[in-house]
Amino acid sequence: MDNAIIWLIRLLAAHLITDFVLQPDSWVKAKREKHLKAKEFWFHILLTTLVAIWFTCFEGWWWIALMIFVTHWLIDWWKSYQKDSIISFVTDQVLHLLVILIIWKIKFPQATNITGLFNTCITDKSFWIVLIALVFLTKPVGVIIGMITAPFREKIKELNENTLENAGTWIGILERVIIFFLVLINQWEAIGLLVAAKSIIRLKDGDQKMSEYVLIGTLISVSVAVITGFIVTKLI
Repeated sequence: MDNAIIWLIRLLAAHLITDFVLQPDSWVKAKREKHLKAKEFWFHILLTTLVAIWFTCFEGWWWIALMIFVTHWLIDWWKSYQKDSIISFVTDQVLHLLVILIIWKIKFPQATNITGLFNTCITDKSFWIVLIALVFLTKPVGVIIGMITAPFREKIKELNENTLENAGTWIGILERVIIFFLVLINQWEAIGLLVAAKSIIRLKDGDQKMSEYVLIGTLISVSVAVITGFIVTKLI
């Protein structure tokens, strides 16, 4: 079992190193502009294949090399025609990860039962409690905070001036999710550090009304995240 896990880690490490560390921006740009005609495209595919079989100590190297070369070629060829967006990036990485998991499963068929793990998750009470809590902490809580702070928001002129669109929404969601998980692992000191850091960054402009508005929203957001995390710890 330990050998199987180490083998998987090696494959993942090979992918991360070749897809990010050893792939300069000029290669990515060349692939996007010239697609299959770019020599950088083939350099990257070949490098990815060689590092993967090297990291796995050439065990079953020929079929691993073939699978990685062909699938990486197809995935990167598709990616070269996509717009540079978070959706295309995530899709690209998920496809690469699936290939790695398939190779691992072929190499170590008895290492773990992936179907069993999936079935365990969907029938596990704790999984669903945490999932519902996370969903609640995203858009629903944001809507509630928006309704509570609406009277204060109306008193602030040009509220959205000099701010990024939807930035505040995403900051709030990430803040609540992080605090939620910190509560689950009982890291209260880290929560205090996070709230203090955010307050320093968001309140440094010196605008009294804006500072009070941000402080109200932050305290509501943090309170809901902490209470939700506390309730979940009692249920799971």
